[in-house]
Amino acid sequence: MAYNNGDDGGKRKRYAVIGVSSFLLVAMVIAVTVGVSLNNGESSSPSNGSKDHISSSNKAIKAICAPTDYKEDCMKTLGSEAGNTTDPKKLIQAGFNVAKKFINDAAKKSETLKELEKDPRTSKALGLCKQLMDNSMDELHKSVEKISDFDITKFDEMLMDLKIWISATVTYQETCLDSFENTTGDASEKMKKALKTSMRLSSNALAMVSEISSVFADLNISRRRLLEFENPNHEVDQGSSPWIATGVRRLLALDAKENLKPDVIVAKDGSGKYKTINEALKDIPKKSNQTFVIYIKEGVYEEYVTFQKNMTNVMVYGDGANKTRITGSKNFIDGFPTSLTATVVVLGDNFLARDIGFENTAGASKHQAVALRVNSDEAIFYRCAMDGFQDTLYTHAKRQFYRECNVSGTIDFVFGDAAVVFQNCKFIVRKPNDNQQCIVTAQGRKERRQPTGIVIQNGTFVADPEYVPVMNQSKAYLGRPWKEFSRTIIMESFIDELIQPVGWLPWAGNFALDTCYYSEFNNRGPGAADQSLRAKWVGVKKITAEEAATFTPEQFYMGDAWVKDSGVDYVPGMFSIAPKK
Repeated sequence: MAYNNGDDGGKRKRYAVIGVSSFLLVAMVIAVTVGVSLNNGESSSPSNGSKDHISSSNKAIKAICAPTDYKEDCMKTLGSEAGNTTDPKKLIQAGFNVAKKFINDAAKKSETLKELEKDPRTSKALGLCKQLMDNSMDELHKSVEKISDFDITKFDEMLMDLKIWISATVTYQETCLDSFENTTGDASEKMKKALKTSMRLSSNALAMVSEISSVFADLNISRRRLLEFENPNHEVDQGSSPWIATGVRRLLALDAKENLKPDVIVAKDGSGKYKTINEALKDIPKKSNQTFVIYIKEGVYEEYVTFQKNMTNVMVYGDGANKTRITGSKNFIDGFPTSLTATVVVLGDNFLARDIGFENTAGASKHQAVALRVNSDEAIFYRCAMDGFQDTLYTHAKRQFYRECNVSGTIDFVFGDAAVVFQNCKFIVRKPNDNQQCIVTAQGRKERRQPTGIVIQNGTFVADPEYVPVMNQSKAYLGRPWKEFSRTIIMESFIDELIQPVGWLPWAGNFALDTCYYSEFNNRGPGAADQSLRAKWVGVKKITAEEAATFTPEQFYMGDAWVKDSGVDYVPGMFSIAPKK
């Protein structure tokens, strides 16, 4: 599949002109497509009644399916799900709902297969798939609700939400299939077959949102004009994220710790309400819009912690990334799929963490061993540490922001398919096994329309002291393409001499070398000095300052709407042109 660069930097600038309800947006596209046909004399006479309506419905479905990659699946499933409706909003909702149905069917097949499989690794993979299918259905359900209850003044935010959430369903299904690596039997092939249609329909849903918005932008409709038409009093609700709206602001600020009143304190020495983090989880209110604050005192907490998806708006803070640490050692060699090796898993949206260390101590010989896996939307990590070897930090899905964090590891130690920005973070390459190379990033964008990628801004790439003596044998690279449309941008960062002059490493053979998107901009240090020696793949791009700016937090995922008021020392744009304090 050819890489379409138009789906990246250039299209992000179009968000500024998209400001209209989903109904109006889709209706206009359908009007352009269907209306032309009617004007060309293709419509039936009014006397045809229901036949005329069915004809219009078919044309509407055809218009909705036009931008998708799997048009036959789109036409067939929408025709059966949507009936004879010509309401464009209902057609979009039908697209989401039918994808949800097929994902639900796949989840049921996962349960059926689980009863038939005896291999422990396969059983774990099937169990994980069930969880991921549930997550996918939740994302699609949220999307249906979002498009039903939109606010015209916040259309840009709605569009971004839809892209992020639907993209997550694509990622979760791909993760399900990845979890069968090294399993026995034919469960992997059965699961691939079970997910075939749902993955196509999820791709189609993403296309409906992404491509229709681009068509609308191409019509050169002004956001201001539309707002004036819909809202003549010019009342624009700036709003903010739910956890900010509760009145709990600047929780991550440097001076906030003294002013915070935690809802629960965890302390190994018995000075808190609980001695373990898992005990404290039962106090978290479910699906709350109020921020729930957990203070974890200094200590090493040897436990596996999962903040479930119904644990929303949770903040945790400790006494420092090297003082408050959560540690585990699950790993791939001992029989766990990569996703299930994580010491800490964050699923609930609007998660905040400050001054905590997350660790997996399995070691280089144990292969994949995750310290932290994050699926939380609009998650923020500030002054935290993620330490491990292979696959340390799994930025799995949705929107994430990391500021002044340290991440250490050996192979692919920052990986996943979230829309994630790292600002002022340090990436520390550790000593691997003798036969291993070191790779900092492995981004997993499967679909070209996914609004995801790893962005590292004003970061630092350095060697752990134990790695320095072997760095000429066990060579280090900035990243490699894990999936077909892998996307990683490193800008305004310091790259030390440990990184090889070629910069980027192929995954296997020529896989994704033409379809990935890898770029560097305005980096410094010995590892960035001679860009002429970088890999010459089609996917390695030279970008301008304007193009680089599209990957800054505000333009990449509208960070001002959810990062700005957190109290993090956040820069929305380029550091090189940031205003002086």
